[in-house]
Amino acid sequence: MNTKVVVGLVAIIVVLGGAYAYTNKQKQMMAMEKQTADQQAMMEKEKMDDKAAIEQNKMEGDKMMENKDSAMMKKDDTTMKMDGTMKMKGSYEAYTPEKLAWANSGKVVLFFRASWCPTCKALDADIKAHMANIPEGVYILDVDYDNSAELKQKYGVTMQHTLVQVDAKGNMITKWSGGNTLDSVVKNLK
Repeated sequence: MNTKVVVGLVAIIVVLGGAYAYTNKQKQMMAMEKQTADQQAMMEKEKMDDKAAIEQNKMEGDKMMENKDSAMMKKDDTTMKMDGTMKMKGSYEAYTPEKLAWANSGKVVLFFRASWCPTCKALDADIKAHMANIPEGVYILDVDYDNSAELKQKYGVTMQHTLVQVDAKGNMITKWSGGNTLDSVVKNLK
């Protein structure tokens, strides 16, 4: 065979071999990129799953704390008077319509509180820290601001951290917003 032909064939084989190697390299790189993208997607999914699990645990923890707080608020609210009759201590507990009747023998105030409200949290914490200081005949009822549309409308409550003193029939006596201490609540009662 002619040397030129051989050199030409060798050149063609070298070019084809290089093209083949280049194509394989490209395929490998594409496969690696796909694998990396799949791994990133998997890592993102795991992050999302972790965030969802953390949020679920937080919600369960909040619910447990709410139940614990509710149990703490339902402490013994009666004491014996000297004459043997029972008297009601003041209390802080969850709102129910039946508790409005307590205004027949005391003062009932509705505390429209949102769990996400920092000033509500401050007042809630102060009341809980000073439960023993709630005056006899003062009943503070915790109303969930986010889930009490009918009560908010009835009393014209437009923002969280609103307190409404009511009579036994649920009629508003007075309304105010703010105050971070139990003392501030007691001072506003009529």
